[in-house]
Amino acid sequence: MSKRHLTWHPSDIGREERRRMNDHGSCVLWFTGLSGSGKSTLAYEVEKELYRLRCRAYVLDGDNIRHGLNKNLGFSPEDRKENIRRIAEVAKLFVDAGIVTVTAFISPYRADREMARAMFREGDFIEVYVMCSLDECERRDPKGLYQKAKAGEIADFTGVSAPYEAPDKPEIVIASDRQTIEESVACIINYLRNGGFV
Repeated sequence: MSKRHLTWHPSDIGREERRRMNDHGSCVLWFTGLSGSGKSTLAYEVEKELYRLRCRAYVLDGDNIRHGLNKNLGFSPEDRKENIRRIAEVAKLFVDAGIVTVTAFISPYRADREMARAMFREGDFIEVYVMCSLDECERRDPKGLYQKAKAGEIADFTGVSAPYEAPDKPEIVIASDRQTIEESVACIINYLRNGGFV
């Protein structure tokens, strides 16, 4: 069947109704940074704090998504772009459902992150750059990936054999090699409070 035969069915319940029911807004916190920078750790700590504040929140983690929805994708630039496109579409649905959506993806290319941003209403896409030096990421190497990449066991590995393009103007910058996890969570929650999301 051709796409021209498809029809978008709008819900009678919109974001404003969900906001009133939840007593908080929704958005996507798009965490980007090198492997080992602390994206996933921080994302789950933010989720826990939002839960404590009685906000509906959910983490879409890069590794978890590649176990299911994106398990057919590799790590070439084309597959990375499709990975980001799919997760942005899922995050958009979550945001529409009234959930503060936290994504933790390396998402190394600026163009792919801008493609994701363009899918959201102005202000709903909050780019969080989890900044950490490559040396520190390699030192941490929680999954042993840098070691494997340098040994040639992993191709197209960001920071070793593939590039990472840092954000030009992220809404939030977390220096994870200098800020504590508590300071980092507080910074993000304060941003959400100031933006009227929580």
